[in-house]
Amino acid sequence: MTLPTSVTLVEMGPRDGLQNESARISVATKLQLIDDLAAAGIRVIETGSFVNPKWIPQMADSAEVFQSLQRRPGVRYTALTPNLQGLERALDAGADEVAVFGAASEAFSRKNINCGIAESLQRFEPVMARAQAANVAVRGYISCVLGCPYEGAIAPQAVLEVARALLAMGCYEVSLGDTIGTGTAGSTQRLLETLLAHIPARQLALHCHDTYGQALANILVGLQHGIATIDASVAGLGGCPYARGATGNVATEDVVYMLNGMGIDTGIDLNALVGAGARISEALGRRNSSRAANALLASAG
Repeated sequence: MTLPTSVTLVEMGPRDGLQNESARISVATKLQLIDDLAAAGIRVIETGSFVNPKWIPQMADSAEVFQSLQRRPGVRYTALTPNLQGLERALDAGADEVAVFGAASEAFSRKNINCGIAESLQRFEPVMARAQAANVAVRGYISCVLGCPYEGAIAPQAVLEVARALLAMGCYEVSLGDTIGTGTAGSTQRLLETLLAHIPARQLALHCHDTYGQALANILVGLQHGIATIDASVAGLGGCPYARGATGNVATEDVVYMLNGMGIDTGIDLNALVGAGARISEALGRRNSSRAANALLASAG
């Protein structure tokens, strides 16, 4: 077993983390969070989402956020773009990279984006063509890779089919989302064994929600299989508006603490990251969900 020597953390907090908050969050608060994360050493930050604001009202000001950024050198500020209209708005706002999102569950796809898997992939074709013309990289997300709130367990072969389709149309990487957090080390291993027989590890990332407390274990399995890109959300922010009961992504602080203990480089200052999580948690009036952050803050007095 050869573990990666370094791992890229893709920060989900400003988009996936905040999109489920019911109270309006100011642009200034979002900008502070994004800059805190960049200052801590995070180099890929999902900054906003160009979806129809009637579906995700919290992301309605994403263009203003992008246009108001104090950009730091070496940081990629990315956006979620479900369709061509969203992509054009993201390009106009100055997104460095965009992402499209599908699902391995037919039922979840219909609930989330109002169409089946095959149709969703067809909808991405003009997005991919326009992004390529604009020389903008596209990442792909697959939801419900280890379980669905409507269908239950998902067959690894179903995930493989969607992943191969996304890569074939031009996505440089596919992020595997355990949207409802039901995955375990065993199911993660079975999924990766299926995918890695056809897809190189460098083209895969893990996006684990921690609903059942299994996220770090699942990430460890991913590392053991050569996965070197991990999605996470500062302070464990987030959820899924179309998956009842799903909690936030695994906390970025917890992932960095684990990787530090394994001698795997992230380039992230954990103390600065803990500070970023503490500030956004206070701004939102909620408890920080990161166990590592809470323990480190408590030990500091």
